[in-house]
Amino acid sequence: MTHTDLPLTGERTVPGLDVENYWFRRHEAVYLALAPACRDAVVLDAGVGEGYGAALLATWARRVVGLELDPAVAVHVGARYPTVDVVRADLQALPVPDGGVDAVVTLQVIEHLRDQPGFLAECARVLRPGGRLHCATPNRLTFSPGAGPDDRPLNPFHTRELTGGELVSLVAEAGMHVEDLQGLHHGSALRALDARHGGSLIAAQVALALSGEPWPEELAADVASVAAADFDLRTDDVDASLDLLVTAVRPR
Repeated sequence: MTHTDLPLTGERTVPGLDVENYWFRRHEAVYLALAPACRDAVVLDAGVGEGYGAALLATWARRVVGLELDPAVAVHVGARYPTVDVVRADLQALPVPDGGVDAVVTLQVIEHLRDQPGFLAECARVLRPGGRLHCATPNRLTFSPGAGPDDRPLNPFHTRELTGGELVSLVAEAGMHVEDLQGLHHGSALRALDARHGGSLIAAQVALALSGEPWPEELAADVASVAAADFDLRTDDVDASLDLLVTAVRPR
């Protein structure tokens, strides 16, 4: 794998690191699913992160604008992904005119924000009538099992995690019509890896990350082998999903 120049802090997923491969592929799976919906569109990637997802969308879209507040990350994206137009911006005040884009894509971002309703209202504002929002976030029911809506997430970079119902309600309250709610699940190959590693490939990775102990060769190899195609995105059993993806349209 090719290594990135961005530090691995836990705040964002980066490609090119075997120890991050599971999380990278988990996010890549959603970008790949969304790419055809962005064909020939002007797309705003709100919270572009390392930039790999925006670059993937740019192979389908007419134009992709990636927003990033961190100056070092913005420089990285601009240098590594020339097909993405990078703009430094606060996501609570999008630097886009009313109705200026065909689609807003925001993956693994809303859980980091303090004013989630305000952010979604901004997403609705910048969409053209008939334009679509695609918003993905970890499912609190499985990401932080037992946590309530007002509990501080265990992930220090998250401010509030959501259930599917809470995400749908927030999007609808922002004035958008919810078309679809899907959940990302492990496919058969990942379920086999879960069984091999004590019932949860995720828990096995997290336990070692917290302990600081070296990874066993088998776990390291299995994590490095994960592909985006090993995840299933579907509408059934959303409460048991790993991540949520809502698609909504701004009314005409």
